[in-house]
Amino acid sequence: DWSSDVCSSDLLIVDDSTMLRDMLNYALNEGGYTDVTEAVDGQDGIEKANSATFDLIITDINMPKKNGFELIEALRATSTYSKRPILTLTTERTDEMKAKGKAVGLTGWITKPFTSTKVITAVKRVLRIR
Repeated sequence: DWSSDVCSSDLLIVDDSTMLRDMLNYALNEGGYTDVTEAVDGQDGIEKANSATFDLIITDINMPKKNGFELIEALRATSTYSKRPILTLTTERTDEMKAKGKAVGLTGWITKPFTSTKVITAVKRVLRIR
């Protein structure tokens, strides 16, 4: 039972699918992460990340306006997000895509479909690193 943990981390989730954001938000809330902000695409994600400070960002790769890689590159170029954990939640699983993610500074990879347990485990792991 994750809910016994009180999590005071601010999280940003960036995905163009409303259903996926809802599912991810639910999973994070179950894990005790209640400070979750949502962005609808990469450009929205950059704007929201620049207007507040998040402890962790979870992003999709394939999105309109700016994709996940462009989002990560833009955030890694800022002092605020140069070292903060950024996870991707995506259907992409090729070695080529993972190498590209690593090259732009991605912290970790979660593949869809996901379980609440898989997401919470990954979130806890990267937030403990800080």
